[in-house]
Amino acid sequence: MRQERVNEAGYPPIAEHGLIGDLHTAALVCTNGTIDWYCCPRFDAPSLFGSILDKDRGGHYRIAPSSEGWTSKQLYIPDTNVLITRFLSPDGVGEVQDFMPITGDPGAPGRRPHRLVRRVTCVRGRMPFRLELEPRFDYGRERHETRLVAGGGATFETPTLTVALGSPLPLERTEAGVQTHFVLGAGEGVAFVLDTANDGEEPRAYGEAETLRAFEDTVAYWRRWLSRSRYEGRWRETVHRSALTLKLLTYAPTGAIVAAPTTSLPEQLGGGRNWDYRYTWIRDAAFSLYGLLRLGFTEEAGAFMGWLTERFREDRRDGSPLQLMYGIDGRAELPETTLDHLEGYAGSAPVRIGNGAADQLQLDIYGELVDSVYLYNKYGTPVYHDAWEDLSRIVEWVCENWDRADEGIWETRGGRKDFTYSRLMCWVAVERAVRIARQRGLPADVPRWSATRDAIYRQIMSKGWHEGRGAFVQHYDTEVLDASVLMMPLVKFIAPTDPRWLSTLDAISSELVADSLVYRYNPGASPDGLIGDEGTFSICSFWYVEALTRAGRLDEARLAFEKMLSYANHLGLYSEEVGPSGELLGNFPQAFTHLSLISAAFNLDRALSGGT
Repeated sequence: MRQERVNEAGYPPIAEHGLIGDLHTAALVCTNGTIDWYCCPRFDAPSLFGSILDKDRGGHYRIAPSSEGWTSKQLYIPDTNVLITRFLSPDGVGEVQDFMPITGDPGAPGRRPHRLVRRVTCVRGRMPFRLELEPRFDYGRERHETRLVAGGGATFETPTLTVALGSPLPLERTEAGVQTHFVLGAGEGVAFVLDTANDGEEPRAYGEAETLRAFEDTVAYWRRWLSRSRYEGRWRETVHRSALTLKLLTYAPTGAIVAAPTTSLPEQLGGGRNWDYRYTWIRDAAFSLYGLLRLGFTEEAGAFMGWLTERFREDRRDGSPLQLMYGIDGRAELPETTLDHLEGYAGSAPVRIGNGAADQLQLDIYGELVDSVYLYNKYGTPVYHDAWEDLSRIVEWVCENWDRADEGIWETRGGRKDFTYSRLMCWVAVERAVRIARQRGLPADVPRWSATRDAIYRQIMSKGWHEGRGAFVQHYDTEVLDASVLMMPLVKFIAPTDPRWLSTLDAISSELVADSLVYRYNPGASPDGLIGDEGTFSICSFWYVEALTRAGRLDEARLAFEKMLSYANHLGLYSEEVGPSGELLGNFPQAFTHLSLISAAFNLDRALSGGT
């Protein structure tokens, strides 16, 4: 059970949230009954509720008991993304059922409205509730007009967006929004529906029958979708929760998957490592496609592949074929600005929107891109002629540019270096292209590609290996370790039992691993141009599990995996990092973490069952 929890700054822990959504946008629902993050009408739109980034100026939507002494629990209805927040008190038990209906084709252009349904019921006894809705449009920068509707309901209007609250109960205005108080007895319920609306459109109350039908249809949608999963391994419930989370992070009109639905949740409380993750990273692509295809979600993999194909057909001003991230609609311009009027989560400014890292050179994305095509060609649909021509052009560019310094996978802002991981993924790009060409008999300069592949391999073995450390290191001019090299055996660059690799694995275990949790690198030993420290990176922890698995150290791998599962929140959701006290840090929930969980679970389960 959870009592209402806040940290010293008055904010609930990041882990105290569940996620709901409609494949266009998503909302965070706290265990205290507050929706404190919601961007409307899509993931990367300005926030309507943003109190997770400023409890006073961000805006919120809360439904909770108005009495004292209650505790709460939160759970998903099994196999769905319908969230229940249950309140328990000596006088009664009540709950709020939160969901966003998905009707018709969720990917249809111009689809609306985006309905946020909050169904309140009393299970036992009698419970008094209070509803408090205080929107703050455009991250709190745009004023709105509140208008009450006779008999119940209200509209909140700006020149750019209008939302309407349908309420069966009369509402009263407050200084910043609306509120109402009500009491429910056992078996009674009431529903509130927040819609997007056209100018002049009146809100309307939803009756119990209509609300119940929407609830049942939404439950059925998610269960029908999940029934397509082919995973039947040891951690089925955990893997399926990750799959459901990834689906929630999918933007249906294009098939793109956002890295996270939030911006600027800090990697360290009070630190400056706060970034906007409401975009799609190319490097997530291979992991996304692998996870989706392994679980049997070929339709989603195909949609994401279509989005990727459009990206590598575009020409960029700097001559490179790709940038490392894009908007969910495919746009390339993602200017980074700060919102100085918001204090940030628990005072952790700055709050950023947009992402300046989009302009960095990160050569590893080409490996992840070509690996995506390779996986889809193998497990999905064979690559088509036009896509192959475009991909061949990219591989030729990699052959010309692989030996350049770049900013690396972690998007450091301390200057370009010869990162080992970047070279590794350039090797993957060329190696996978050679495989596709040979398997399919497709036209390609295979001799040149093969020679480039071999040159990259030899350089990594010569310059990426540090004889004194007995390990592959972060970049060529250092002895610093980096968890990104855990990918070496996972992408089949090196045999998982090669002495060099086992020595590297031992070095990482000794220096970067703390009770199954893995740090990316040591910022003190390798300055990255950023202020503050950070927690352990959960994706690296799952890479570590998979590296142990492939090395045949199954007992260690299983223990590390089971320990990592204990760091999820009460719903099985993960943020980007785990802090020094075991708290979740960074944007939440993070797709990359859930993708790596799926991969680790799949491969560990197969190894434990005697597979290869």
